[in-house]
Amino acid sequence: MTIICPLCQTRLTQEVTSQATSKATSQAKSQVTATSSANTEIAQTEIAQTETTQRNSRWVCQNSHSFDVARQGYVNLLPVQHKNSKSPGDTPQAVQARREFLQGGYYEPLREALMSVLARLQADTVLDLGCGEGYYTSGMTDVAQQVIGLDIAKPAVQIAAKRYPRINWLVASAAKLPLQDASVDVVSSFFSPLPRDEMARVLKPHGYLLVAVPASQHLYALRAALFEQVNLHQPEKFIDTLAGGFKLVEQHLLAYPLRLPQAALRQLIAMTPYAWKAKAERRMQLEQSDELLTQASFQIYVFQKQAEVSSGEVIA
Repeated sequence: MTIICPLCQTRLTQEVTSQATSKATSQAKSQVTATSSANTEIAQTEIAQTETTQRNSRWVCQNSHSFDVARQGYVNLLPVQHKNSKSPGDTPQAVQARREFLQGGYYEPLREALMSVLARLQADTVLDLGCGEGYYTSGMTDVAQQVIGLDIAKPAVQIAAKRYPRINWLVASAAKLPLQDASVDVVSSFFSPLPRDEMARVLKPHGYLLVAVPASQHLYALRAALFEQVNLHQPEKFIDTLAGGFKLVEQHLLAYPLRLPQAALRQLIAMTPYAWKAKAERRMQLEQSDELLTQASFQIYVFQKQAEVSSGEVIA
């Protein structure tokens, strides 16, 4: 995969900043002064090499736009003009709640199912949209050579980059993917937006799209406790959304009972839109429950990119 500049769409290349080089030289000289002459050359080499691995780096394009690699290891490729708010994406509170909930293993069956499907697709390069704190993304390195996790929420990517350094993490908008055309084998999107045209652009010919969305009965008991009227999820609407650019080639329904103790129940509510959509009194009443028995129900889809002919029509 080739990362491109979000400002001019030219290729970004990584380089080490000159400031870090100067710092390394200064530290090396200080150490040499305090080292015996017999060990001077060895000490200077060791200090310089150690500092090189710790240097801050940046990504630069041919038009001199530069993007620093943050201390945690991610790159922020979300220009101000691409933001719809000061802090887009999930709030830090929602990010923390989701992290704690997922660490409890409640969605582990879904994670295992998704990694199994991804392994069968035999992808070398995977782009995970809406990666969050990297719960699902982290498993992709076992079945793909290169993985990029992308999310518009900076707090989530900060956590992911710090915890899973083997993966390339980007703060960016899915509506304007900072990746070269036809450079990705698989794009994944789990409970995240599905920008059809952008996904089709970055996917290689006949590349795959792996999607996970709530099935009709997902968390029905929880929603019934929060809302006077419960509208069933409609996962099939995503098939219509992607029609014209993608063909459905595989689908699976995963459902299992979910017993949530009070702490997990509160985390689940806080990490979803239910936190602000539900009436405060109904939410407070539910959060006082010792536990809740509901059902986790997920629809997994695999789509394949369709080839475009010169006339602009789409063929299978």
